[in-house]
Amino acid sequence: MKSKQPPRFDIERFLTSAGTARQIVEFRRGEVIYAQGDPCDSVLYIEKGQVNISALSKTGKQAVLATMGPGDFFGLGGLAGQPVRIGSATALTGATVLIVDLQEMARLLHHEHAMSDRLMAYLLKRTIRTEEDLIDQVFSSSEKRLARKLLLLAQYGDPGNPLRTIPRVSQEVLAEMIGATRSRVNFFLKKFERLGFIDYKGGLRVHNSLLTVVLHD
Repeated sequence: MKSKQPPRFDIERFLTSAGTARQIVEFRRGEVIYAQGDPCDSVLYIEKGQVNISALSKTGKQAVLATMGPGDFFGLGGLAGQPVRIGSATALTGATVLIVDLQEMARLLHHEHAMSDRLMAYLLKRTIRTEEDLIDQVFSSSEKRLARKLLLLAQYGDPGNPLRTIPRVSQEVLAEMIGATRSRVNFFLKKFERLGFIDYKGGLRVHNSLLTVVLHD
């Protein structure tokens, strides 16, 4: 008599459903998801929308560390023993976020290979992105940094979609993201618009042609 096989873990279903140790929460644009100094008691996953991760220094200076989108995990520090959040997470747009209890996520990573493989692949992707960001910050001009950030916000790379409308974001926030002044951001945005790399028809739309700024030596 054949033994009954345990049901296969459905990772996509898990990541898009609420349960005993997880909940799906809708956040409005500008709403704080968690604040710097909050306890690391959960891991979060973005289903829809975009989220900014930022940090505030003791002198009151704020820096945007990353912009996350659909399919991204964030707030992972608790899995490595981090007791409190070292940054804040704020909804850049309206966002749908799955919040998983830290102990539940730790259990899943130990017992469900599909989940641990998914998270490992994500972490490797984020490591590569972080290295690229560091290289960009050190070696690229502010013009190139802005072009790259706009392409990332527009989720560049979809061959079937040559342009995207990015979330409404102020020039001040863009300046924080790339380490430049608002006046420089304003200057380059006008330049990109004049060259046809972006337009403002129904929002800030980014054309794939903006990539030429990033690739230009």
